[in-house]
Parts: sequence; structure tokens; C-alpha cells
Amino acid sequence: MSVVSRGIFLFCEGKQTSLDYRLLSKITEEIAADRCTIVSAGGKFGFSVFAQGYFFPEELTNQKYIVFRDRDFDVQPTPNSQLLHLGNRRRSRRVITTYRSCIENYLLDPILIHQYWREKFQEKLETASKWGHGDSPGIEAIADWIETSAKNLQFYQAVRWALGDLLRTSAAREHLKTTWTGGSGKLPESLTLQDCQQEGVKLVEEFRKAALSITPENFLDRLSHYQEYFSQDEFWAENRYLIWFHGKDLQKEMQRQQSNYISLSSFFEWAIARLDMTQHPDLMDLKARIEDLLED
Repeated sequence: MSVVSRGIFLFCEGKQTSLDYRLLSKITEEIAADRCTIVSAGGKFGFSVFAQGYFFPEELTNQKYIVFRDRDFDVQPTPNSQLLHLGNRRRSRRVITTYRSCIENYLLDPILIHQYWREKFQEKLETASKWGHGDSPGIEAIADWIETSAKNLQFYQAVRWALGDLLRTSAAREHLKTTWTGGSGKLPESLTLQDCQQEGVKLVEEFRKAALSITPENFLDRLSHYQEYFSQDEFWAENRYLIWFHGKDLQKEMQRQQSNYISLSSFFEWAIARLDMTQHPDLMDLKARIEDLLED
């Protein structure tokens, strides 16, 4: 049975309980939720293939859909807060990534954490709940908690970005191509063994050359670049670590540094519904794109 629809499909990582799914639900609730189908597609590897395989081949060109996923270390953020894409092909342009590393990065806000903490403490005073973390230590202390944890991650994040650079600029995360014509069904001009063998050898050489870019020397060069960038005063003064450092890593380090503090997982569940999207131009842009697709 065909799933083609006059509405649009929004594919995201994880399950229906994921932050990604809940963020898309929040974005679409004020538009036309009945015309937006959110599909949780599991992990990011093979993610866009899953989305494309969701429709019949003859429907794919006309079907309106967006693949929305975490940026992770797959593409560098731009100077402006904007949505990012993976690849330049037409279908790849439908794969949109967060501007910040992942959804958690949008929620690690001292004011929002403080509000949650105070609210839960007040509930304890009024209802004798089992809240065991006392009152909030204050916005300044929470901001210091985030920044100190980020500084502890500085070198680890530099390594992750350096590795990401090598993977992006090599064929290492791509399969060796089986044709030089652009795809199955597109035949080369010559089908002789000699010419086909020659083209095949070229593909192998191109693949090996690209893979050879992954060397310890190139890794150390990229690592030095990120170490220098992450050590700049402006990087910390402008809280850029909330954009560059992975939110899940930051969450883990924060909990390790202050194990007696609140559970950030529980906080995220509370915060996702209260996220002020107007403070994030990229999320507002995503909403606008969904609206545009609905109007087409």
C-alpha cells in the first residue's frame, strides 16, 4: 500500500520517545500537525536510505519529505546559526542537520536548568515529593558547571573533530564504487574488456588515494588546528562549545563532575517542551521550511 500523501513526512533519529521526535512534534504542533507525519527511523547510518525506501520509487520524486538529524561531527557549523546539509545532490539537500551538535546542545541552558531545579524543589515543599537535590545553586553556579565540564572535554572534542575531518575528506566512509557511469542502467560507451578494466583500475586508484589521506601526520595536523581554535578566549567567552562540543558528551561529563546534582536526562524530558525556538534561528528556519512544503 502506498504511503504517498498530500502532507509531508519528517524523518528523525531514535524512537518516538526521542528528543528529536519530540522537537519535531513541538515545531509542527502550531502549523498543521494533521498534515505532518513524523517517522522515527533509528540510527543515522543508512538514515536517508531508510527515508527514501519508505516510499514507492515512482512516488519518491513528488513526495514531500525532510530528513532531520543531529550534525554530530559530520559537517562543521557555519559562522551563522543556520541549518546544514550533508552533500550537494538533490536528494541529499533534503537531509538537514541541527546547527548545534545534537538536540541536547539546545537544552543545556543555565536559566532553563535553574527553572527546572526551582520548580522541582517547590513541588517538594508543597507536596512532599521525593525530590532529593535541594534548591537550585543558582544560574551562575549552573553556568560554571557547564563551562567547567566543557573545558574538561576540550582535548577529547578536538580529537573527535580531527577524526571527523579525515573521514569527511577521504573515501574511508564510502563504499568502493562499482561503476564509473553514475549508476546502474547507464552504460559506458565502450564495453570491451580492456576499456572496462581500465576504468575499473581508475576507480580503485582513486579510492586508495583518498583513503591514504588518513595518516597519523594528517590527524595530528587537524588535531593541532582544533586545539588552537578551542583554546581561544573568544571561543569560551561566546560559549561556542555549546555549538561545537557534542551535547551527549557534555551531559556525561557534567554528571561525572557533579554526581549529586540533578539528572540531566530527566531535565531534558522536561525542557524539550519548554525550549524557546525563537532563540534559535536554525530551528525557526526548519519550521519555515516545513510550512513552505505544506503550501506547495
